[in-house]
Parts: sequence; C-alpha cells; structure tokens
Amino acid sequence: MVQDLKTDVLVIGAGPAGSMTAKWAAKQGARVLVIEKRQEIGSPVRCGEGMSKDWLPEVGIKPGKWINLEVEGARIFAPNETVFEINEKSAGNEVGYVVERDGFDKALAIDAANAGAEFLLKTAAVGVLKDGGRVVGARIKQFGEPFEIRAKVTIAADGFESQVGRWAGLSTNISTRDMDSCLQYRMTNVDCDTRYCDFYLGKVAPGGYVWIFPKDEGLANVGIGVQLSKITGMAEARKYLDDWIAKHPAYAKGKKIDMVGGGVSISPPVKQSAADGIMIVGDAARMIDPLTGGGIANGCIAGKICGTVAAESVHAGDFSKAFLDQYDRGWRARLEEKLYRNWLAKEKLCTLSDEIFNKLVDALSTVHLQKLSVHNILKAVRDKHPEITQEFAEFL
Repeated sequence: MVQDLKTDVLVIGAGPAGSMTAKWAAKQGARVLVIEKRQEIGSPVRCGEGMSKDWLPEVGIKPGKWINLEVEGARIFAPNETVFEINEKSAGNEVGYVVERDGFDKALAIDAANAGAEFLLKTAAVGVLKDGGRVVGARIKQFGEPFEIRAKVTIAADGFESQVGRWAGLSTNISTRDMDSCLQYRMTNVDCDTRYCDFYLGKVAPGGYVWIFPKDEGLANVGIGVQLSKITGMAEARKYLDDWIAKHPAYAKGKKIDMVGGGVSISPPVKQSAADGIMIVGDAARMIDPLTGGGIANGCIAGKICGTVAAESVHAGDFSKAFLDQYDRGWRARLEEKLYRNWLAKEKLCTLSDEIFNKLVDALSTVHLQKLSVHNILKAVRDKHPEITQEFAEFL
C-alpha cells in the first residue's frame, strides 16, 4: 500500500506548463511534487513541433539538443498556391525552431528537478481533496494503488483534456467550434524545404490549416488541424490530410513512419484560473493561441508566473483565491489581449472562402511587415483589397 504524501505545491501534469511552474516554485524555496500519468515525460508526442524562440530567455530556457532545425521563416500558401513569406526581416522572432518535443519536455523536467522538484511518473489524479471549500491536494492512483497527496497549493497542468480544474469547481468547458481535431504524420522521402515551415489555408482544412514542419532533409511532420464543428470526427480529418498529400507530388511519394492525433482548444482562455488552494495553467486553462494553435510559449510564460505565486503563497501562508489571483492578473496582463484578439480573428477567418484567402495572401505577398500581427496584416490587405477588411473593422 502506497503511503499518503504531503508537499507545499502539487503540480498535476508534467508538460511544459507544469514543469515550468514546478521549476519556478522550487527555485523560490517551495517543496514541489509533480505527478504525471504517463510513464515517460513528453511521450507520446502530440504536437507539430514548431515554436518561436523570442520568449525562451524570459522563462530561463537555453537552446539545447532538443532543437532539430533553426528555420529562416514560414510560408503561407493560399488555395491558388500564392505564397506569403514570413522571414526574420518581416516577422522577427516569430520564426524559430523545429524541435524534438519529447526531448524538449524532458529538458524542462530536468530543469525543474535540478531546481528541487520531485517527480512521480505513471501517477494519475482521480479527484481533488477539499477542506471547507479549499482544495488541499488530490486523490491519486499509482499502479492501481490509491493514496492521497496533501498540498498547500495544487496546480492543474493536465492539458487539453483537463479534469482537475472541473473537479475543483472551475469551468474549463469549450464548444466544438472552439476545438480543432488534429492529425499528423511523420513522413520520409519528401521534398521539404528545411529553411521554412509551410502552412496551407482554405477548404483543404476547414477552419484550420495544413502544416509542414521540416525535421531534416527529406523528413517532415505533415499535419492538419480542422475545426471540430465542421467534421464528424478524426477519420474525416485524416481524409482531408490524405487528400491533400495525394495532390502534392512533393509529399505523395513520401512514406508515413509515424502518426499522432488529438484535440486542440482554439477558444478564449478560462474566465477564472484561480480558486482557494488551486491554480490552472497552460492548455488546461485554454491558453493556446486560437489563431495558430500554438501553446508552448504561453504555457511556459504563465507557468513562470504560476510557480512564482505558488511559492509566494507558501511563504505567506495564504492559499486563498484573493492571494492566488495575483497569478490570474499576472498572466492576463502578459497574454490575454493577444489571445482574445486572435480568437476574434479566428472566428472571422473560419468563415472565409478560398477566393477571399487568395486575395488575402495575394495582398500580403507584395508587402514587408515590420511586425507580424493581425492589425498589421489587415492594414496591408486594406490597401489592395479594401472590401475584405470591412469584415475585420474592429481590428483596425
């Protein structure tokens, strides 16, 4: 029988947001325990494996062996194959790395462990513990054995399928309109340009896009995200991807050597991310960018804030919502405006026809943006196709 445990900070989930929270809480003197339901951190990979790089110094991440490629930029393809190229001159640090995601996650866990955090693998939360309305830890199972972990502060970092926040009484529900069904192959024997990550828009991926993230010469992640409200399930998303591959000679001749799939939230963030004794972070708090589907940077940035506030609450002996709301205010000040703005943009873009996408990319292909943003993109489009931007007036 497993003995019950006690800690200052219990982090449920060892993804990027969870490990980053653990690292910053441990660095500031809190006793931290991280539990992960899988037997290996970072596996299975459920990610396109592309990320920007400008935010890494902010959270104390140094580039490591987890980097496959440093790309020069990205290319956005309209349905008619017109290309808008985003390079460092026009997008700055929005371009970055293609990574080995499992290696990246392990590197963050190592950083957290080196800071003093402890990890328990193949260990799942099955409920939360409460005392007078305050969350005081979680009910746990490891190898089928039940036990309890008591904690002064509990962190829900359990990803897209999060249950911990809901058990604590926090709403994390989202509609099918705010979810993408994603599927990706790793393919060899393909003609990919290792200088760029490529994105294809339009009805080839309703409400989303097809992506190409090069891993090496002739090797790439080829994936698709489709708005869940526009399809019946993963099988239909796979058909869209297979159809796209079949029509592109550079990839039709390729061989599939791996496949991953899952859901991604493309919603606004949660309205409440803290309650008595608990905070929610990362994908569990719906911090994924609704426009790009990327969540690693936001999860890590919020994780630093979350870990810092968790440690401060331990030192202050105050685990109330009023104290933990410092985290809520902190991450919103840093991330919320862009997240909400990009959600509004996503809502508009999901309704556009291939003809409009062609005009958008056509306009962008002839300009150089000083900074990549929805506002700057629409300003550039307005000069050439003013009729398009009427639908986006609130962004200008």
